[in-house]
Amino acid sequence: MSSTSSSSSSSSSLEKFSKWIQLKIYQLEVTLAVYMFTPAEKVVFYSILFLISSLTCIAMVLYFPQHVSFIVGRAWFYMHGDAAEGAVRAALAKTTGAILSSGTGKNIAAEATATFVREL
Repeated sequence: MSSTSSSSSSSSSLEKFSKWIQLKIYQLEVTLAVYMFTPAEKVVFYSILFLISSLTCIAMVLYFPQHVSFIVGRAWFYMHGDAAEGAVRAALAKTTGAILSSGTGKNIAAEATATFVREL
């Protein structure tokens, strides 16, 4: 009997999520008057919306880590008066040494992390 109650609660959660998505689509259509478009205009509108959204997400994934690294470096400089490279290298050496000594399965992750930090 507990399996039926858990499946009904998960379907209830799925139904709630589905209704929430439908509400958001309805709000978008009413706010931007998309409901008045013809089907072809809706396809064009949603295609442009998808294109802009996906390009924004890709730009955030590609450039946001660099931006955060730059801002952290500036903050470090303003607080400590010297470049953060020495501190980053010391932390990287300590972390890499700890990971390498813990096991062989983590060597790949340590090398990838070290390469990533060096590229920054």
